[in-house]
Amino acid sequence: MPEVGTLPKGTQPEGAVNEQDASRKVREMFTRIAPRYDLLNHLLSGQMDKRWRLRAARELRPFLERADARVLDLCCGTGDLAFSLAREGRARIIGADFSHTMLVRAKQKAAAEVHGSAAVPFFEADALYLPFADGSFDLVTTAFGFRNLANYEAGLREIARVLKPGGGVAILEFTEPEPGLLGDAYRFYCQSVLPKIGGWISGDAAAYAYLPKSVARFFRPVELAGLMEKAGYRDVRVVLMMLKSVALHVGMKSS
Repeated sequence: MPEVGTLPKGTQPEGAVNEQDASRKVREMFTRIAPRYDLLNHLLSGQMDKRWRLRAARELRPFLERADARVLDLCCGTGDLAFSLAREGRARIIGADFSHTMLVRAKQKAAAEVHGSAAVPFFEADALYLPFADGSFDLVTTAFGFRNLANYEAGLREIARVLKPGGGVAILEFTEPEPGLLGDAYRFYCQSVLPKIGGWISGDAAAYAYLPKSVARFFRPVELAGLMEKAGYRDVRVVLMMLKSVALHVGMKSS
């Protein structure tokens, strides 16, 4: 758990010497694990990752039910949240990620999707330098990707830049539960079991050692809510799931 006064500024993959290096290492890691990414997400979460995304999409229905709304799913990976958003309403959904191999998989899945999800376009873009004009979107979402940004405050500012006044942001992320029997069991699984299974199936032990470490370094829900408010978002609320190990933060850009 981060100590008071030492909250993380951004992700720190092993060996990274600056923000640019951290971003490069994260991109390379996701490029390597893309072929088994979906399989391991579902396996390691016991299929619960599907429910978390569905819950997030349902929490965002007021945005998604508007036919004129434009939604950006940031750090979209292979597109699972984007597809969940598309199924829940009539808004136009756009996915963006900086990993080319992840987007290849997302586009393959889109071609096989039904219920309008095939219409989701995907773009290769860095979350810290988005190729979209100011005020382009009514909602920006991200699922399990925000903690991998090299600079969290810069990420929140860039999201605010592309949001319309009064637009919403939704961040779905892992967070460590409080100490106790269930919290300790969660940490044992994440630190001892998950890396072994993930490394064995993916063939990339380093990637699945990084992932639980990145969660341990990341904000607790109240800390991320505070950072969002500091960045100018209002009405920030938190929805906790899965024994408080998954948190959905929803906020609004100030007008």
